[in-house]
Amino acid sequence: MNEIAKFKKEVEEGINAQGNNAPLKKAASAFMAESIKSKYSYNFTWLGRPIIQYPQDILAIQEIIYQLQPDLIIETGIAHGGSLIFHASICELMGKGHVLGIDIDIREHNKTEIENHPMSKRITMLQGSSVSPEIINTVKEMTQGKERVLVILDSNHTHDHVLEEIKLYSPFVTKDSYLMVFDTIVEDIPEDLNFQRPWSVGNNPKTAVFEFLKTNTDFEIDHTIDNKLLISVSPSGFLKKIK
Repeated sequence: MNEIAKFKKEVEEGINAQGNNAPLKKAASAFMAESIKSKYSYNFTWLGRPIIQYPQDILAIQEIIYQLQPDLIIETGIAHGGSLIFHASICELMGKGHVLGIDIDIREHNKTEIENHPMSKRITMLQGSSVSPEIINTVKEMTQGKERVLVILDSNHTHDHVLEEIKLYSPFVTKDSYLMVFDTIVEDIPEDLNFQRPWSVGNNPKTAVFEFLKTNTDFEIDHTIDNKLLISVSPSGFLKKIK
């Protein structure tokens, strides 16, 4: 075994061990609860735009994008645009790929900042409900002829909305790519940390994921990513398309 293969095997074994490390997982859970209270994810930017994600999730997405080399990355939920800029910048480094962002309300000041950013050349934005027929038809057109498509769902986090998004967007995901469902952590944190939002324990992205997987065998949860990150807003939310 050469040194590169040896190191990869060592890392793989370490990740698997983390999945069974109860004290470490308990510490990670405690950190997640406290950091959500302090709005930790609001602290970070990517190339000048607020990204509102945990660094661990950002790194995991980078790894997946580079591994897959997707032709199109679709993300529902734009907010300040940091995620769009992030995805586009990785595409720029790879020399391929385009990013499609969808939001029901793209605020003008955020739209202006995104459009004026150097990475805007790799970004298209659509305003409207992510589950409306008009938006879905446009997305379908943009996926035509694309060999590799990656989907990230990060908009309204209620069970019904996320489940509808999963059903509508999962067909766009190509084999061996991912459907990433964000903020599944809502199911695992104390109710008071949801800050009186429409989603809550029992009504959130994770419950939607589990409901979807009851009848869909094309996807499976990539628990390797969960074991690698430990600190993530998307436990059980990285779904790999296996067929």
